[in-house]
Amino acid sequence: MALERFVPGHRCPAFVDEEVACCVFHGGRMFVTRDAAGRPGVPVLDARAHGLSLREGHYLGRLDGRHCYGLQLPPDARLPEPLELLGLRALILEDEILTSAVAGQAFQILEWARTHRHCGACGAPTTPHASDRARECQDCRIVYYPRIAPVMMALVYRGTGESCELLLTRKPGYAPGRYTVVAGFVEAGESLEQCLAREVQEEVGVGIRNPRYFGSQPWPFPNSLVLAFSAEWTGGEVVPDPGELEDARWFPVDALPDLPEPVHISRQLIDDTVARLRRSG
Repeated sequence: MALERFVPGHRCPAFVDEEVACCVFHGGRMFVTRDAAGRPGVPVLDARAHGLSLREGHYLGRLDGRHCYGLQLPPDARLPEPLELLGLRALILEDEILTSAVAGQAFQILEWARTHRHCGACGAPTTPHASDRARECQDCRIVYYPRIAPVMMALVYRGTGESCELLLTRKPGYAPGRYTVVAGFVEAGESLEQCLAREVQEEVGVGIRNPRYFGSQPWPFPNSLVLAFSAEWTGGEVVPDPGELEDARWFPVDALPDLPEPVHISRQLIDDTVARLRRSG
């Protein structure tokens, strides 16, 4: 599916009395449809017939030419069959790119709205901003936008060709035998390059150079934007931070451990880096 089928927008149109695409959440799970191939999709609903108030939802844009909304149902509410309730993580792992992207955006906006009903400075109620996707305190005029937390991801390597090795890590509680890359949040006042070097040094104790940008991925757990890089090892012995990691070690590219699912940008970064290093050998 191409993301071009979804045109984001935050300015809600005049109230529409028609079928709309609805990311309807019940707690942390979303109602989805299934096509003939079993792929999950965003339901198209007659909001009035299902008792859904679009005025209480959040406008997301247009999906396949239809207005699209995000809504949270009360705990005791239900939508009829044949809709299926699916957890957001499970939905993302199905790798249906368009559906998971729209659902992730809806989930983050709904959670932001839920946690910003009152001003954090004075406690007064907030109201929707007149022109932006934001909430504004009517007393002290502070404007609250949806929060995005940048996460830096670093795949450290050494060598080239078939002799190259990747530095991979395990966090406590991760799937048994599975390893991934170094990752951490950007701190206030820090550049992306500074964060990359700091996180690698703090988590595994080595130095890096020549960071190479691979790509980015929104990740709604919580409100993150992951920026993925590979970087060359410059020296230092691997010493995993015991407060963060269960293990960290070098793996030859022809003997890699269990890796994250392909939907994760960490796996895409690993696959791309391995292919690139093999070509350069």
